[in-house]
Amino acid sequence: MEATKTTSPPPAVPAADSQLHFLDYWRIIRIRKTVILAVFLLVVLTTTAVTFVLKESYSSTVRIAVEKASTDIEPLGRVQMREQYDPYFIQTEFEKIQSKSVLYTVIEELGLNRAYALRFNEASLTTSETYLLLRRNLDVHQSRNTSLIEIRVFSEDKLEAAKVANAIAERYRKWRSNYQLTNSQAGVGVLSNKLTEISTDVALLRSNVDSLRERYKIPDSATETPTFQSSLEREMVSARALELTKANTEFVAYDTKLKELLKLDRETLRKTVPTALASETQLPRLQDDLALAEQQLAKLRIDYASEHPEVRRIVAVVASINKQIDDRLIGILTGLSNQVISVKAGRDQLKADLEEAKKQAAEEARQSGEYFRTKRDLESKQKIRDAILLRTMQEEVDMNLPNASMVQVVDWAEPGIRPVRPNIPLNIALGAVVGLIMGVGLAFFIEYLDTSVKTIDDVERALQAPVLGVIPQNIGNLLKEGPDSPHAEAYRVLRTNVMFSRKNPETNTLTAVSGGAGEGKSTTIFNLATVFAQNGQRVLMVDSDLRRPSLHKFLGISNTIGLTNYLLKQNTLEEVIQTTTHPNLDFMPSGKLPSSSLGILNR
Repeated sequence: MEATKTTSPPPAVPAADSQLHFLDYWRIIRIRKTVILAVFLLVVLTTTAVTFVLKESYSSTVRIAVEKASTDIEPLGRVQMREQYDPYFIQTEFEKIQSKSVLYTVIEELGLNRAYALRFNEASLTTSETYLLLRRNLDVHQSRNTSLIEIRVFSEDKLEAAKVANAIAERYRKWRSNYQLTNSQAGVGVLSNKLTEISTDVALLRSNVDSLRERYKIPDSATETPTFQSSLEREMVSARALELTKANTEFVAYDTKLKELLKLDRETLRKTVPTALASETQLPRLQDDLALAEQQLAKLRIDYASEHPEVRRIVAVVASINKQIDDRLIGILTGLSNQVISVKAGRDQLKADLEEAKKQAAEEARQSGEYFRTKRDLESKQKIRDAILLRTMQEEVDMNLPNASMVQVVDWAEPGIRPVRPNIPLNIALGAVVGLIMGVGLAFFIEYLDTSVKTIDDVERALQAPVLGVIPQNIGNLLKEGPDSPHAEAYRVLRTNVMFSRKNPETNTLTAVSGGAGEGKSTTIFNLATVFAQNGQRVLMVDSDLRRPSLHKFLGISNTIGLTNYLLKQNTLEEVIQTTTHPNLDFMPSGKLPSSSLGILNR
């Protein structure tokens, strides 16, 4: 086979799965086990050394029960309601216990500035510096499955730890009690000032009420109210208005009747008046007498002459009755006219009385309204004053009620029996865990920074091409070692994979290339050609490396003529091909390259 022609690259294979599997992790741990072990031992030894160097410290714990603002007995005049559960209450009390309001007083009472300065070899410490040191040695948390608060203090002196814990609990109890007392006193002070102000307003309003009652002569009684007074006045005005309406109606009726009667003639008037005036009885009687006299006269005129005494008598009677009727009509009209005038005068008087009643009612309403408004203001102010007075008395009593249950010390702190710091087993165990985690993490970090190719998978993943064979390092000359050489099997595997990877069975040319010099191209092509030849195939090995040819050194032959001479047509193909010790293997050296023929391979 020849090795001078370049074939098409092998088909690309799908990218390998980039995810790491358990074996990949195990491989990294196995390769970097030295780093992991070194970091693990370093951390464990350092933790152990530091643990034994640390000074021993004791802890003392005081447990307290904390309730929201409350008193030991029910407040005066009201039921003390238990507030609903507040998830932030305990956490808030944690911060209050560790606040400067509490710890600063504890520092001053116990003289911790001097004690901590001597312990840390300082000339002096300020209260703020001691506060930071105390906070670092203070742990406040909730007792498990309870609402109790545990205050734990750490110190190198077990007596000091107990003393500080108890002082913090006691100071916190006093602080909460004083805080509630201060708030109550401030509230009572505000109520007292408001009570004085309201009492002054009540006295002033009472004086105004008395003055208005005397000025307007209002008959005020316990049951008399502004609403009753206003209703009585309105009823009086309404009665006057009703009377005026009746009088006005009566006037209109009489006036209309008089005007209609005056429009009638004498005969019509005689017929209309009895009907129009139902109360008139004399006129109908005269009209009946007139009708009877006229009937008698009519009968007499039939038998007698006008000069007959009886006729003349009846005529005189008729004339007398007519005159009486006329006089009665005049009297009726005159009486009706007088009645119209009288009704009109009464109506006008009622109208004047109504206006006067309205003015008087308005004035009385104004006076009584001013009085009763002032009285209502007085009553409202009195109610407010009484409510404030009652609340002030309640708060003053509640302020003096005991509130020991608000903060109750359940267990006082006692000096510790044995030190709690450092915890040697726990520290060493944590050091071992941390060291192992750091060692493994450092190993994977170094592996992440290492970009070299180590496995077949790395090669396939980087080149996106299949690996046809793996050749060990320091391979010798298979032509000299023979077919039974231990390294020959690697090349036989490579030969088999090359044969199976061919897409075209007619392809019989192989080319070996690499990215740089000294990477094994010549050794690979020589031994692969030897394996093909040992398998009975006819092989031509061509050295096309015109810069650093080395294949002729494997065979121990001269490189004076070869590929360059053939390409320059200085020698024939038969003259440049040389035989080897193996009958199936022939060799074409590179030949010497003239300085003027750098592009000779482009032909």
